[in-house]
Amino acid sequence: MVGLKEELLKSIWHAFTALDLDRSGKVLSHNLCTVLNVPHDPVALEEHFRDDDEGPVSNQGYMPYLNKFILEKVQGNFDKVEFNRMCWTLCAKKNLSKSPLLISDEDAFKVWVIFNFLSEDKYPLIIVPEEIEYLLKKITEAMGAGWQQEQFDHYKIALNTSREGLSAWELIDLIGSGQFSKGMDRQTVSMAINEVFNELILDVLKQGYMLKKGHKRKNWMERWFVLKPNIISYYVSEDLKDKKGDIILDGNCCVEALPDKDGKKCLFLIKCLDKTFEISASDKKKKQEWIQAIQSTVNLLRAGSPPPHKEARQKRKELRQKLLAEQEELERQMKELQAANENKQKELETVRKQLEAAAARAAEEEKKRLQTQVELQDRFSLELEREKMVRQQMEEQVAQKSSELEQYLQRVRELEEMYKQLQEALEDEKQARQDEETVRKLQARLLEEETAKRAELEKWHLQQQQTIQMTEAEKQELENQRMMKEQALQVAMEQLKQLELERKEALEQYEEVKKKLETAANNTKSWKDKVAHHEGLIRLIEPGSKNPHLITNWGPAAFTEAELEQRQRSWKGKKATSE
Repeated sequence: MVGLKEELLKSIWHAFTALDLDRSGKVLSHNLCTVLNVPHDPVALEEHFRDDDEGPVSNQGYMPYLNKFILEKVQGNFDKVEFNRMCWTLCAKKNLSKSPLLISDEDAFKVWVIFNFLSEDKYPLIIVPEEIEYLLKKITEAMGAGWQQEQFDHYKIALNTSREGLSAWELIDLIGSGQFSKGMDRQTVSMAINEVFNELILDVLKQGYMLKKGHKRKNWMERWFVLKPNIISYYVSEDLKDKKGDIILDGNCCVEALPDKDGKKCLFLIKCLDKTFEISASDKKKKQEWIQAIQSTVNLLRAGSPPPHKEARQKRKELRQKLLAEQEELERQMKELQAANENKQKELETVRKQLEAAAARAAEEEKKRLQTQVELQDRFSLELEREKMVRQQMEEQVAQKSSELEQYLQRVRELEEMYKQLQEALEDEKQARQDEETVRKLQARLLEEETAKRAELEKWHLQQQQTIQMTEAEKQELENQRMMKEQALQVAMEQLKQLELERKEALEQYEEVKKKLETAANNTKSWKDKVAHHEGLIRLIEPGSKNPHLITNWGPAAFTEAELEQRQRSWKGKKATSE
């Protein structure tokens, strides 16, 4: 009933939109009740179309009344063609094109009904390009012409760029224009439209003339047979005015081929529960076609499936819905990707701004660093100038001190004593150097022993690696040797540690001797400084005397031979005076 209600609503929608509801709503409702065999409810009709602002029409619209009082009461016992013709009569005059068409009004009516069957279940009603192609193919095949796919593809591209599909009146204009039926006369096009109308709307699966054997008089009479999903009706002629009977089909029926008999050929039998019908086709091809068509219809009844054209329409709709869902999902994913891309762009913009800020801070810091460097260079230059001045002053002081050193040449005794102490210090220094040499030799010997031990350890390690790579049969013996070598390796490691300790002790001794040597050197230097301070050894370089110098145990004497004789005479004089 839901599918029937949807089919009825499409035709009613055309009539409803073409009328002025306030003036013609009652007429539409009355006509619908009449053609749909629904009992009239005058009270509800008058209440719904009450002429004031509080009436149900103004508040609720026409659909609640249509659903409650008309469509819910439809039982299916009505003439669909008559119902569609009533709706067509109400809407055709207002919407049908005034330009001349290659099809009659009756053909336009049939195209309008086919449109309602193939259109989408959404309002305003349109027929999508896929269904347009399906309908045009059916009409072209019925005319016996070839389908022009390339021509329709161009038309489809032009249509898709402007809208989703065509309205009923645009479809009538398209078929009536002859764009896809060029070379065909009006009668051929009309017959093709009628054939498609019979198949899609009247559910006529097959029709044609055949001979039928009577049940009472057993004579053969020519009848016009019409096969529908659950019935075969036969008429006197193809105008369908004089109906002679029906063959009710169900899942228990079957059809069988019969051999020729009684001068009749191409016989077949239709078996039902209560009756059996013998029929003769015009030729073998027609016989086979009717047998297959009737058997297919019975099979569909057994399976509970709808007629082929309705099932195909449902599959096409499901496919379009699936493609639409996939397209919507793809669009949703694209929107998500676009949103993610925009978020990434925002993040990149934020990072770019952060990088620009960081670069600005780095430039400011670099500027400060360069300024600090310039300031440090200026300060260093000032300190360098100050150091030069201080150095010049110190050189002047040194020159002054050098002149003062000449006053201490008379202190010879102190100088000799100091020379003795200096000699002792030199001896200490010499002994310290010998001790240092001894420690160095000891350290060298320890290093050589350590090197030898390391070489031996490396050799044992290589032997151990070679032993590991030996065959499994020698593994036990090699394991024992490895244990012995590991013990020897452990002993060698202990010896190496001992040598390391001895080396550390030698280094400590070397450091002590080095410190002693440095102390002796410092003492020597101290004594030399003292001697130079007291005896004036640091003095200005002057031309020496050409007389030969005296040589003492400590080196060249600090006085000449004439000065020594003068001092001897002075000592002798002092000695004589004291006696």
